Amino acid sequence: MQQRQRVVVGLSGGVDSAVSAWLLKQQGHEVIGIFMKNWEDDDDSEYCSSRQDFLDAASVADVIGIEIEHVNFASDYKDRVFAEFLREYQAGRTPNPDVLCNAEIKFKAFLDHAMRLGAEKIATGHYARVRSVADASYEGGLRYELLKGLDPLKDQSYFLHRLNQAQLAKTMFPVGELPKTEVRRIADEIKLPNAKKKDSTGICFIGERPFREFLNRYLSNTPGPIKDDRGRKLGEHVGLSFYTLGQRKGIGIGGVKEKGAPRGGGEHEPWFVARKDMANNTLYVVQGHDHPWLQQHTLLADDLSWVDGRGPSVGTQPLGAKTRYRQADAPCDILLANGQEIALRFPQAQWAVTPGQSAVLYQGEVCLGGGVISRAE
Repeated sequence: MQQRQRVVVGLSGGVDSAVSAWLLKQQGHEVIGIFMKNWEDDDDSEYCSSRQDFLDAASVADVIGIEIEHVNFASDYKDRVFAEFLREYQAGRTPNPDVLCNAEIKFKAFLDHAMRLGAEKIATGHYARVRSVADASYEGGLRYELLKGLDPLKDQSYFLHRLNQAQLAKTMFPVGELPKTEVRRIADEIKLPNAKKKDSTGICFIGERPFREFLNRYLSNTPGPIKDDRGRKLGEHVGLSFYTLGQRKGIGIGGVKEKGAPRGGGEHEPWFVARKDMANNTLYVVQGHDHPWLQQHTLLADDLSWVDGRGPSVGTQPLGAKTRYRQADAPCDILLANGQEIALRFPQAQWAVTPGQSAVLYQGEVCLGGGVISRAE
C-alpha cells in the first residue's frame, strides 16, 4: 500500500487528467484539482474557450469527490512561453510551445503553486512514467528517470524532456502505465461526464483557427520570392515566419509544373518547403518527398536540458533520437557534446529536420533529455 500523500492534480477538462485524479483517489491519496488558465486573449472566441474546459473539469471533480481550484497563469504563460514562441517564429525557426509550457508552466509555476498548498506531489494526465533508481551520487541517494508511456501511440515523453531531477521527484503520471483504450474504459465505467470528449490537438491559444491568421496578429512580415532548387522564381511568399520545413500545403504555388523532373521528384510530384534564406528573404521549395534538400544526416542542438543533470557524452551507446514528435527513435551517434551544444549524426538520413524543434535523446525506454535544433545538414 502506497503511503497516503497530498497530491495536486492538473485537471485540464480532458479525460486523461480526469482518470489520473480518480486513480490517485482510489489509491488513498488526498487529491486536490487545479485548473490552469494559460491564455486570455480572445478566450471567449469560437476557437478556444477555457470556460468550457473548466466546466468539464469542475464536473469531473464533482463526480470524483475532490475540490478544484481555478488558477490563472496567463501572465506567466505570456512572459515565459508566448514571448519566446514569437521570437523563434520571427527568427525563421519553428518552436514547440508544448515543450516550453511543460518546463515553464506545468512543472514550474503549477508545481510552485501546488507546494504552497502543502502538496507532496503533483500529477498530470501525461503518458509518461517516472522511475527512481538508487544512486549515491544524487541528493537523497535517488536518481529519477523519465520513461516513455507504455502506450507507444500516446507516449508524451518528447514534450517532457526538459524536466529535471527536482521536478520529477515531485511528479506522478498515473495514466503512463495504461493504454489509452483502458483510460477511456475507466472513464466510461465510472461515468465521468467527459468520458467521450475528444483529445485536444494543437495549442489552445490558437485552437482550430488558421495558424497564419493567428500569427499575422503578432508578427510583422515581409513578402519575398519563392524559388526552386535551381534558383528559378515560382511565386511570392507572405513572410518566412509562416512556413516550416517539410510543409506541403498552403505554400501558394499550386499548379506549378516543372519541365523535366528535378532531382528527387517527378514532374507532378508535390512541392515541399526545404530552406529559408533569412538574409535574402527567400523561401526555397523542392519537388518530391525524397529530394536531397529534405534529407539530413547531422544536426546541431543547443539550449540543452538533461534529465539527470549531466547528459550523455561522445561514445554513449545505444542511442536513439526523435527530431519531431510521433517519429520512431532513429539510431544516432554523438559527434560533439561540450555542455553548450550537442552534434548528432544519423546513419539513416532524417527528413526535414527543423531548427526550433527539439532533438530528444533516448536509451530504450529512458528519455535522457535533449536540446533545440539550431542547424541540420
